[in-house]
Amino acid sequence: MTEPGEEIQIRAAQPDDVELLLALIQELADYEKLAHKAKGEADALRRSLFEEEVGEALIIEVDGEPVGHAIFFPTLSSFECRPGIWLEDVFVRPQYRRRGIGGAVMEYLASLAIERDYVRLEWCALDWNEPALRFYDGLGATRLDDWTMLRLEGDGLRQLARRRLKG
Repeated sequence: MTEPGEEIQIRAAQPDDVELLLALIQELADYEKLAHKAKGEADALRRSLFEEEVGEALIIEVDGEPVGHAIFFPTLSSFECRPGIWLEDVFVRPQYRRRGIGGAVMEYLASLAIERDYVRLEWCALDWNEPALRFYDGLGATRLDDWTMLRLEGDGLRQLARRRLKG
């Protein structure tokens, strides 16, 4: 749990938080051993979050000190015919872990989903990240081992798009 007297604040990110978000995203990429994949730029993040509004971000603070972030966006369940939340990132700096901060963020997002009348909160975790997987198990999350995540990006995405143009 948080240290005595510490206060956790979770707030919606603002445009002037973009550089902070980018730094936190880089810390997450470093932790996940994916720093080589973190190529985003501040202008793109600002545009995506605050102009196009394709996602939302949270800043997590302890006593006013930024200690983490979460980025999420709406999904749509065709079976339920209702929206949900996809949690793209949740990150708490290592020195602030095991203080209840991650749980507070997940509670916040679950409450937001209920408030918006959404049917689910979904995310993925790296299969080697046992501390995160145990944390999510403790929340009551269900592992969807019968689903495999797939992705098209970069050259593969462009090649598939070109097939449509040629057809």
